[in-house]
Amino acid sequence: MVRTNLRPMDRLLETWELGGVEVKNRVLLAPLAGIGNWFVRLQAKRYGAGLTVSEMVSSHGLAYGDKRTRNEFLRLHPDEGPTSVQLFGADPAIMREAASIVAESGADLIDLNMGCPVKKVCRTGAGSALLGDPDTAVAVAAAAREGSGLPVTVKLRPGVKPGERTGVELARRLVDEAGVCGIAFHPRHASQQHKGLPDYELAREVVEDLPVPVLISGGLMSEEKSRKVMDITGAEAILLARGSLGNPWLFERVLGEREGLPTIDEVLAEWNWVLDRAGEHYEDGRAARYLRKFHPWYLDRLKEIDGEWFTRARLNEINMALQDSDSLDSTRTAIAAIELPAIA
Repeated sequence: MVRTNLRPMDRLLETWELGGVEVKNRVLLAPLAGIGNWFVRLQAKRYGAGLTVSEMVSSHGLAYGDKRTRNEFLRLHPDEGPTSVQLFGADPAIMREAASIVAESGADLIDLNMGCPVKKVCRTGAGSALLGDPDTAVAVAAAAREGSGLPVTVKLRPGVKPGERTGVELARRLVDEAGVCGIAFHPRHASQQHKGLPDYELAREVVEDLPVPVLISGGLMSEEKSRKVMDITGAEAILLARGSLGNPWLFERVLGEREGLPTIDEVLAEWNWVLDRAGEHYEDGRAARYLRKFHPWYLDRLKEIDGEWFTRARLNEINMALQDSDSLDSTRTAIAAIELPAIA
């Protein structure tokens, strides 16, 4: 890869290409399993993400015509692009068919998850199980590329257990033998899940070794950390994940387009925007239930803004009302009832 002497901030603002797809900057939305649907991706795009990646989509679900997989998980919004759809699976023939369906959906790229440590995924031979089966991993990646005609990236971890480098070795084979155009590297081992310190020095080795772009995720919870990791690793781009949940302003902050926290009014307005979009995605009752995992993220923003007013006890009381909500109207009522601090 060609390296530059630009500062991390300057590099983050550069336009670049991933597999021939133009990306307007180097701050991207990571795939978020069970979360990264079209309106979460659209939100990230609104706040500056150069590219977004979907939640994990089952290759089997697509190939076998599962309606929920096709209509919900593969749903794209016309304003969210460029978008990469993340697939998981361990059968090359099924992956080839699923990738073809993704191409027809209008996606710009495909990302393959070969790093997920969740047991129900690994039991199928997919996710991080593929770190121990490199021949199958290469065949699956090649099938995705051939079936779709789209550029393909792969999400990897260093290995299953600390000390392993199977993912590092697999990365080279995926580039050389399967023709993938990039690697998304999470420098924690699968057994660590999201705990422990990411090994950014190992990530730097991967960046320096591979002739394709390497994208880094893991532990990027602030603008300072994101820029530091960009500098340490020399990565082509960074992928914001959990740090952006209920916090789309993080994209602006990393890009230098915002200083400081959002206002309380901004948080409430964005929260209600999410409610509206969920109502477009699901029927009312299901939307309200789905949003229960979102509410604590926005409550955390309020506490971050004014921890003296929004005490943990006060936020717990608000959250209990939100968790009991079974309709969007009652959810909106609970949010509207939040008592705000007086303006001096």
